[in-house]
Amino acid sequence: MSRPRSALDYLCDDGPAEGTTREIAPGLRWVRMGLPFAPDHINLWLVEDGPGWAIVDCGLGVPATREAWERIFATEIGGKPVTRILVTHFHPDHLGSGRWLQERWGVEAWMTAGEWTTARGVLAAASDIDIDTKLDLYRRNGVATGALDAFRAPPNTFYRSLVPAIPPRFVRLAGGQHLRIGAHDWTVLIGRGHAPEHACLWCPELGALIAGDILLPRISPNVSVWPSEPLGDPLKEYLGSLANFADVPADTLVLPAHGQPYRGVHLRIAELRHHHEERLDKVATALREAPRTAVECFPLLFRREIGNANMGLALGESLAHLHRLESAGRIRRETGADGVHRFRAR
Repeated sequence: MSRPRSALDYLCDDGPAEGTTREIAPGLRWVRMGLPFAPDHINLWLVEDGPGWAIVDCGLGVPATREAWERIFATEIGGKPVTRILVTHFHPDHLGSGRWLQERWGVEAWMTAGEWTTARGVLAAASDIDIDTKLDLYRRNGVATGALDAFRAPPNTFYRSLVPAIPPRFVRLAGGQHLRIGAHDWTVLIGRGHAPEHACLWCPELGALIAGDILLPRISPNVSVWPSEPLGDPLKEYLGSLANFADVPADTLVLPAHGQPYRGVHLRIAELRHHHEERLDKVATALREAPRTAVECFPLLFRREIGNANMGLALGESLAHLHRLESAGRIRRETGADGVHRFRAR
């Protein structure tokens, strides 16, 4: 059953067909590519940039995405070149075809330093110590020892299948930076927690905000603790970074990476804050009754069944909520004789 829509003002109920574009503001076009997992699509953007077009986000690094881009280049951009690519963050559906696009057009890739270095780190995570670090996080947080063999693949296996290579160099984006793209100035706004240094692009003159995964209209982005930072507090970072959008006018058209463009940025931020506050309260209440591991908190946080395919995301998000409560002093961590972490209310 789908969730009811909020009071957001949606631009439309559909999107452009794959391999086509749709103009949504002067010099700003919407591209949609299919994904083989949920959500089933990603929104990408073309911004007129003087003699050509800048691409914002790249799609997966797979043949179907490259073929869709070639159709767009042949029929949708008027014979003009691509001038540069801009990448909001390191996830496969955003960066996957970045290296190919860079080489296809001989242009620079613009990213934050946090996203470029993270992509390099994730792509390289294939050693025995990387595998052991992942399995240690799983075991300490409630995945049964007998089930760990299912997760022995190197941590980069899935990522590398969709991001075969990353741009070997980049031009740095940074929060607060003013970026001239064609006839308009864009400001870089940083979101955190979902990714280390996720770049969003706001153009006051066009009344548009390319928001990537930070301000999705119908779901909260995944905010996870990862094996490389097992005691991190990414939910604090995510919620705190929402303040970076305080100056964006309420009537701005928000362009998310998934779902439909909408107006109502401050309403959506309030909804996202409320969503996480409810989940935190629900977990804290349950931990008054009995201590739980992160895995034992899954029924409190997720309506879907958690199996091997989505264990990493579920465990990471469960830990993100538990660490936020722990850092706020609402719960405490206990480590049993079995080495497993359990959390209980203070």
